[in-house]
Amino acid sequence: MTLRLDTMTLKRLDQLAEVTERSKAWLAAQAVKDYLELNEWQTQAIAAAVKRADSRSARFVDHEKVSAWLDTWGTSQERKPPL
Repeated sequence: MTLRLDTMTLKRLDQLAEVTERSKAWLAAQAVKDYLELNEWQTQAIAAAVKRADSRSARFVDHEKVSAWLDTWGTSQERKPPL
């Protein structure tokens, strides 16, 4: 795998590698692991939501009904959820 970095990012990586006594490759690998840990939940959540939406028991509410319900939040005429 090749990693291309702009000059400033490479300089920062060099400095961090020196201060932490780690290789640039180790730091880059750790950064990728951290990024995946932080972000891959999104694709998993989307896949789970699509699976639920495709199930026979899925129920949907029109955008207009949800919006009208939300407009009542915090008012004396707050409505029940449109389910």
